[in-house]
Amino acid sequence: MTATARRPVDATIDDDAMHPAEQQGRHGPAWWRYALLAIGAIVFLFPFYYMVVGSFSARSDGSPKGLLPGALGLTLHNYTAINKAIDLGTSLLNSAIFTGGVLVCTLFFGTLAGYALARLRFPGRGVMFALMLLLQTIPFQLLIIPIYVLVARDYGLSDSYLGMIAPFAINSTAVFVFRQYFLQLPPELFEAARIDGANEWRVLWSVAVPMVRPALLTGALLTFIGPWNEFLWPFLITKQQSKQPLAVSLSNYITTVSGLAANPFGSILAGACVLAAPAVALFVIFQRKFVNTDIGSGVKG
Repeated sequence: MTATARRPVDATIDDDAMHPAEQQGRHGPAWWRYALLAIGAIVFLFPFYYMVVGSFSARSDGSPKGLLPGALGLTLHNYTAINKAIDLGTSLLNSAIFTGGVLVCTLFFGTLAGYALARLRFPGRGVMFALMLLLQTIPFQLLIIPIYVLVARDYGLSDSYLGMIAPFAINSTAVFVFRQYFLQLPPELFEAARIDGANEWRVLWSVAVPMVRPALLTGALLTFIGPWNEFLWPFLITKQQSKQPLAVSLSNYITTVSGLAANPFGSILAGACVLAAPAVALFVIFQRKFVNTDIGSGVKG
């Protein structure tokens, strides 16, 4: 009985200790998996490759016959042309101000609302959270007309940074993310802080916020992508080119001026590269931070 009972365990141990080549022969080759991953990566990255290479291309037909950089006649003229047409520096500054304002408001108000919904006890908390979830199902385009009338006519915030930022100051998705992170924190941390005499503001900024840094980074990156690529609302609220972010300026260039350019497709792709570069750079730099968390480090034992 003893020998019979030990056979499955011994078989498991022998299977784990098997040489990788023997395991591959037993379970079948895995090269096809890597081939599928490689094909998927190529399909995903090809539009980016086309955008980057096309932005340096001297061809004006919009469909390069060769995809190798050497076959396209690389040049920086497209970037020079798009800069003269829409002033990339001013457009990038407008995008940075718009995105930075939305980012600061989202993190500040999202942290306050998320902490209140997760850790404070008050009447109607569940109803408020349910309404917040319901708000996520309503498209922004459905509310854009009354919001435009309110911001532009009643408040007079047309052609202003505040007018662009106001509708995006509070992000229900960010509130939900912060609430979920605050719920994961051990209650002992808050009880110990209150015993030491800390009020709710001190508990929030000295105890809770440092423990949810991954949530802050995740919320910042997700918030950055939204306003940085936002087109519809800035297009409606801004009429002066000096106030328009890069996405709006690039769209105006496509519809009005690009037909007169020597290489319209190359200039458009150059503007698209400039628009995409900050988002791609931030993701590459901070992608590892998404999986890091220090929630368990504040409790010992």
